[in-house]
Amino acid sequence: MPYYSDELVEEVRSANDIVDVISGYVRLQKKGRDYFGLCPFHNERSPSFSVSQGKQMYYCFGCGAGGNALTFLMQYENATFQEALEILAQKAGIDLPKQELSGKERQEADRRARLLEINKVAAKYFYAQLRMEQGQRGMEYFANRGLSPEIMKKFGLGYSNKFSDDLYQYLRKQGYEDGILKDSGLVTIEESRGGRDKFWNRVMFPIMDVNHRVIGFGGRVMGEGEPKYLNSPETKIFDKSRNLYGLNIARSSRRPGILLCEGYMDVIALHQAGFDNAVASLGTSFTQGHASLLKRYTKEVYCTFDSDGAGTKAALRAIPILKDAGISVKIISMEPYKDPDEFIRNQGAKSYQERINNAKNSFMFEIEALEREFDLQDPESKTLFYNAIAEKILQFEEELERDNYIEAVAKLYQIGYENLRKLVMHLGTRAGFGREVRSLKSGINENKKKAKEDGIKQSQRLMLTWLIEMPELFEVVTPYIQPEDFTEELYQKAAKEVFAQYENGELNPAKIISMFTDEEQQSEIAGLFHAKLLNVETKTEREKALKETIIKVKESSISFRSHHLDPSDLEGLQKLVADKKRLQELLGVRFTLE
Repeated sequence: MPYYSDELVEEVRSANDIVDVISGYVRLQKKGRDYFGLCPFHNERSPSFSVSQGKQMYYCFGCGAGGNALTFLMQYENATFQEALEILAQKAGIDLPKQELSGKERQEADRRARLLEINKVAAKYFYAQLRMEQGQRGMEYFANRGLSPEIMKKFGLGYSNKFSDDLYQYLRKQGYEDGILKDSGLVTIEESRGGRDKFWNRVMFPIMDVNHRVIGFGGRVMGEGEPKYLNSPETKIFDKSRNLYGLNIARSSRRPGILLCEGYMDVIALHQAGFDNAVASLGTSFTQGHASLLKRYTKEVYCTFDSDGAGTKAALRAIPILKDAGISVKIISMEPYKDPDEFIRNQGAKSYQERINNAKNSFMFEIEALEREFDLQDPESKTLFYNAIAEKILQFEEELERDNYIEAVAKLYQIGYENLRKLVMHLGTRAGFGREVRSLKSGINENKKKAKEDGIKQSQRLMLTWLIEMPELFEVVTPYIQPEDFTEELYQKAAKEVFAQYENGELNPAKIISMFTDEEQQSEIAGLFHAKLLNVETKTEREKALKETIIKVKESSISFRSHHLDPSDLEGLQKLVADKKRLQELLGVRFTLE
């Protein structure tokens, strides 16, 4: 990825007014100093999505989405930081510098560009072939599958002629030599027979990356023939384990979550029915690369695989991979139909939406799949099944979550709750971490600890918000609070920039957000500058709240350093003693706000 200096990023961002940018996507109304509208990132009836022209930031008080113009494009368009920067640069008429490449890198980039070019030419060729006389058989196939001309155009569907060197001859006439054609994966070159097409007599499915570039193909044979489905081999531009069919469209869907399918036709059928958030793996098992790719665009995946045994196995393989990536997983049942394509054709979009609404929790799906391995009529087998359930419940680290699943499983299989809970505790103790299980019996201590941590974070957020909104507070605050007093790592980075900006006479929170290329961090930084204190209206109440906030930030800072300070750090110890003394003095100070 090209490197752009902080100065250039800020030049591009500041050249685009955030109200103008967001107004292109969200209807905004001015209320006081800020603009408000319905949040595009979650469903709501009353506007909680605010856009500040002064701060050049947006923030939703409902779901916590927030950031600057770059963040908005990353969230709304599911764009990378670089893609969002390029969009804003183009809007502002700013030319971004091209990355300087070495000779070898330039050669590699040129080769990749030619491979993309060849795939694009091939896609257009297949597209045209389908709509000619020789493509009639392919057209009939798609029509029989219920596809409309519009959806066929949207996915660029095509046909490869029945002659085995048809595409090869066409590409040669376009000036492409054998070496690059072989690397494209579209043809094979044999000394005795010359060039032969990888795909012939097949309906064609162009595979695109998230930037809508054709990187490979899938083809289904017409009539008898093996394999039934054939995919492009791995090339310099095509990695099956890191691309998903349909993601170029699904990434911009406004529907919640991603529907994960097994086949091309499933994806296309769902898109045609209005479910434009459907994707599929490319003729290979679901991988960590796929999960990492999905993580960029969603926090929840609905597995909508075939209803047969193979589909169940595919779901069971995908669930742990998705969970490890931090993605919530639910399973949609297609029974009594084979797959989403067949379900949609028989039951329609409304019934499919009902299946989504009733999607099964992935853990309960795993338990039901596990049940098929045991004979519940046999007492011994039944006991083994309960032990297997208990082992799976132990994968949850939080006691509350374990208890919720113990309750759900006990209800489903009519097991006594206490009996199942004791079994889980027993197996946990035997596995060597029973102490952890017992220490969380009530969860009260953990809740108190979490509440305290949340209170500390809220105080630090509130302090940063006040400093941004009322710069005059710096003179009141800085004798007591400095950036190092913000104990959260991300908060401290933001605080250092805020204090530095104040020293330079320029408070610019939107610029601070641009320092972070991760979308989640950008939203969290935006939240630091939008903290709200309830029930504070009068001047006296504001003065009291300010003093309490300064004290809380200082107390948490002293406590944090006391626990992490190296005893041999004499300078650090002296500063800690001085800060404790300063805190005692602070308790007797009264703050006056103008």
